[in-house]
Amino acid sequence: MSVAIDRSAARPAREPGTPPRSLVALASATLVAVTGFALWLLPGRIVESGAPLGQAPHARAGSPLLTTRPAADQAPRPALSPPAPARPAGFVPFVDTVRDPLFNLTRAARQDDLRWFTLGHLTAGQNGCTPAWGGRQEREGAPVAGRLGRLRAAGGDAGLAFGGPAGAELATACTDLDRLIAAYRQAMGAFGATYIDFEVSEAGDEETVLRRADAIATLQREAVAKGRPLTVSFTLPVTRTGLSLHDQTMLRSTREAGAEITAVNLLAPIERTSTGQADLHSIASAVRAAQPQIARSLGEPAAWHRIALTPLLTGPWDLTEADARKLVAFTAGNELAWLSTRGATPAPGVARILAAIPR
Repeated sequence: MSVAIDRSAARPAREPGTPPRSLVALASATLVAVTGFALWLLPGRIVESGAPLGQAPHARAGSPLLTTRPAADQAPRPALSPPAPARPAGFVPFVDTVRDPLFNLTRAARQDDLRWFTLGHLTAGQNGCTPAWGGRQEREGAPVAGRLGRLRAAGGDAGLAFGGPAGAELATACTDLDRLIAAYRQAMGAFGATYIDFEVSEAGDEETVLRRADAIATLQREAVAKGRPLTVSFTLPVTRTGLSLHDQTMLRSTREAGAEITAVNLLAPIERTSTGQADLHSIASAVRAAQPQIARSLGEPAAWHRIALTPLLTGPWDLTEADARKLVAFTAGNELAWLSTRGATPAPGVARILAAIPR
């Protein structure tokens, strides 16, 4: 015998003043929809500068280098896992493999969430056509470079710097083009480098410039054929008036010879104010002066994205944490290629702030 069930009696009685469940559900759904629509209307990112939305970052280049950023160095950093970008970006520390042979690339990368390093300096060895660290130490003799495999396994990468203060740049010492190409190729192949930098202290004569340019163009064609494009930068000294005329001519001749220059790394000394503080205004002025010069040399209307900035430190006291924040803001606000330092090692707190620059 079937038994009829009184379902209205099975439900607990609704207390007086309580809205029906159907009405509650409808109100909840409406709230979710309205909230989602409001979030959709919000801007996708917060603009930290005072520039109007839509204004190109480099349009603010005339403003003083006083913009500060929030303390991004205090934000938690994820473990180093994603692969490094195809070319240097963010903060790119320079490692002197001769002066600091025990530098731990992987530890530094994990500690500050770094992706790229530059290792130097490779200059001409005894016979002129053999690259050596600091002009003395054979390629295999640098423990730092020997740790590149571990760095890449952890998601980072490093490039090689040719030239610099110790010894002659290979193109100056090695006058045979085929041997010069072989020397660069040998060093790149030994360390699997896809980024190389040339720190040219003197522009050199026309033959040297064209010999280096021909070598770079050849190596870049070979790299493209292998599916691994070669990024090339030049590290050049800069002053308040920008680059020297010789360096501008060298860049133009190198480009016209078929070499692709990804970035010009401006090596800027830190001057002091009358109160002993770092004069970052002089660095900003130097970058602004060099920008149109680099654009003309590379045949482009503007070159902010082709500029990397490298303050030259005489000691860790050269930059305070406040200075570091200003440098990060200037680099990010003008969309420079990357930021680095050379000379002395920044203080730990300063290094963490520099490392927090957006990539």
